[in-house]
Amino acid sequence: MAELKSRLRADMKDAMKARDSERLNVIRMALSAITTEEVAGAEARELSDAEELTVINREVRKRKESAEAYSDGGRPELAEKELAEAEILTGYLPRPLSDDEIQGLVDEAVAAYTTEHGEAPAMKQMGQLVKAVNERAAGRAEGKVVAAKVKAALG
Repeated sequence: MAELKSRLRADMKDAMKARDSERLNVIRMALSAITTEEVAGAEARELSDAEELTVINREVRKRKESAEAYSDGGRPELAEKELAEAEILTGYLPRPLSDDEIQGLVDEAVAAYTTEHGEAPAMKQMGQLVKAVNERAAGRAEGKVVAAKVKAALG
């Protein structure tokens, strides 16, 4: 069992003992999302730590998007609930990279491509560079931020 899933299960027990229903519900939803991802596809499998982090990142993003929709719809109480859930889930994620750290990874990827191919990358290689930077970021940076920085570096 991956480390994150074990930690979630232990925290779920602690939340049960503390009768912290909000935290308990969020942890149950996170475990459910991980389990759903494990059984999706042709056959069941156990997720790696990186894949589990991806699932938790996705759940955080869903809650932030829902909070934004609720705010736009005039439902601030539901937006607050979604943001509180996102905050609890964020506690299970590693520290996100700063803009400077992401830019450093982008610069390294561009330099590595230039060294390997003998020419600077063009916009055509954006996908390759985004993939390389996302692998190095290991779930600590949002894909759209990475893509924007790569596009700026190429453009």
